[in-house]
Amino acid sequence: MAKEKQKNEPEVTEKEENTAAENTEEPTKETDEESETSKTEADDKCAELEKKCAELEKKCAELSDKYLRTLAEYDNYRKRTIKEKESIYPEAKAVVVEKFLDVLDNLERALETAQQTDSLYEGVCLVKKQMDDVLKSLGAEVIKTEGESFDPKLHEAVMHIEDESLEENIIVEEFRKGYRIGDRVVRHSIVKVAN
Repeated sequence: MAKEKQKNEPEVTEKEENTAAENTEEPTKETDEESETSKTEADDKCAELEKKCAELEKKCAELSDKYLRTLAEYDNYRKRTIKEKESIYPEAKAVVVEKFLDVLDNLERALETAQQTDSLYEGVCLVKKQMDDVLKSLGAEVIKTEGESFDPKLHEAVMHIEDESLEENIIVEEFRKGYRIGDRVVRHSIVKVAN
């Protein structure tokens, strides 16, 4: 019986070993397949995350570039607006002065034709003086003409005479006063030029 038990035991043991070996081989194969599958999934997720990261970096670079461009455009706009504001006042002042010059011309004509003993003459003189003061306060000044050299930037020649006693391009007579504010000509002087 002991021999029989010993014979039986190794047989059972071999079967158990075969079954155990089969059982251990299958989980090893399954574990390898599972680990390969999990590696593939991890690689896919990693690749997907890298792709998203690259897209986000690209979008970030685009937004940064857009921000810098917008900042530069705003700075240019601010500078341009400041220049425009600075140029509006002198421009408006020149337009206003130009409108009043015709009134001043009429006052001067009235003074030329009025009798100096008349009380109306004194009133017109006061109004003209007040007008001259207002123009002076706005920075308007008369352009010098008679005896000066002709400058097309300041003067407009409507007549020309030949006179050997005078130099070339000398203004002989002024028909209408010209005015300027600083370097800007509000109205050109109308003059007669010699030679």
